[in-house]
Amino acid sequence: MFSSLCRTHAPRLNRMFVAKQTTCQTPEDQCKQKPKTAIVMLNMGGPQNIDQVGDYLLRIMTDRDMIQLPIQGKLGPWIASRRTEEVQKKYLEIGGGSPILKWTNSQGTLLTESLDRCLPETAPHKHYVAFRYVPPFTNDAFDELERDGVERAVIFSQYPQYSCATTGSSLNAIADFYRGRSIPKNIKFSMIDRWATHPLLAKVFAERIREKLLAFDDDVRDDVLILFTAHSLPLKAVSRGDTYPHEVAATVANTMIELNLKNPHRLVWQSKVGPLPWLQPYTDDAIKAYAKQGKRHIILVPIAFVNEHIETLHELDIEYCHDVAKEAGIVHIERASTPNAHPTFIQALTDIVATHLRCGPAVSKQFLTRCPHCVSQRCHSSKEFFKSLCSEVPCRDTYIPSIPTIVMTEPTKT
Repeated sequence: MFSSLCRTHAPRLNRMFVAKQTTCQTPEDQCKQKPKTAIVMLNMGGPQNIDQVGDYLLRIMTDRDMIQLPIQGKLGPWIASRRTEEVQKKYLEIGGGSPILKWTNSQGTLLTESLDRCLPETAPHKHYVAFRYVPPFTNDAFDELERDGVERAVIFSQYPQYSCATTGSSLNAIADFYRGRSIPKNIKFSMIDRWATHPLLAKVFAERIREKLLAFDDDVRDDVLILFTAHSLPLKAVSRGDTYPHEVAATVANTMIELNLKNPHRLVWQSKVGPLPWLQPYTDDAIKAYAKQGKRHIILVPIAFVNEHIETLHELDIEYCHDVAKEAGIVHIERASTPNAHPTFIQALTDIVATHLRCGPAVSKQFLTRCPHCVSQRCHSSKEFFKSLCSEVPCRDTYIPSIPTIVMTEPTKT
């Protein structure tokens, strides 16, 4: 909606935008002021050093929103303790820690600077990181935005595709934070819970794929197999009605439409944990199977991750692109980078948040609708909480200024 309005009223919008630019302060000046609008960026997080790995795993293995185990209070800590040393070694192989906080802060800074330019009426904007399993935690983010005295707080999931295990868990943590605590009456809360089909998300993934296709010889480039890979999900959750698989598939479909290439593609799944059946085919098994079929030129595309972390830098790069591919006899394999701070991705984030601030629903009906076979009272109470928490903000009748093209140099990937 945001983009279509911008195109429809382009001449008048540009005049308005120029006029506002001449009177509003720079992003640097606004950052020194008290923030007016908070953008709370939700994600799983990752340990910044190997000393955080044990607690990180413990929080994951004892979170029933993320993974459900029998006698979880005993089995979860046992699994976390048993896996800590192995996972620490993996982090050492990618530099000693996860870069997810670095990338999230980079994305948040660029996003809020862009919002300050195109939406001065809701500026200054400030991003807050709310990780689920490592600092800064949900409590840290909401304590800080309350201290800052913001007027609006947009809860913005950094998982493009919604799952009860990821976005759902982060939202439950927010509900937990405000259980038995007064909700500040001076803050208008709202939520962006998913954005799998945003056109600029498809565009940035397409651009990442094109970057890697150039690494292949001309005579095989049109035949390179594009394997979109996403974190798998237990079949139990899929049968319950979790929307994640079809939202991931929607992102894949939009990306292939944006690419407009002849290359074959498939969606595969990675990072299975535990003995229960999960969504298949698994990414490593697919690489081996395609090698046997004679398809030996492959691009892996992490389609559900917006920044680099252990599942891209180790699982995909080291375990699959090196170890599995070499064993299977793959001739050439590449791995597309995640969006990170790509200018197109920052434009996507800006468009999503700006549209939401102007005229978005405070909380989507899609979020408020439970899975058909959901029996979780925690899920029910969380949705009721956000239905009450999030305040509708009337749509403005004023025109929406065009988002300026962002030109920047992307930081070096680490």
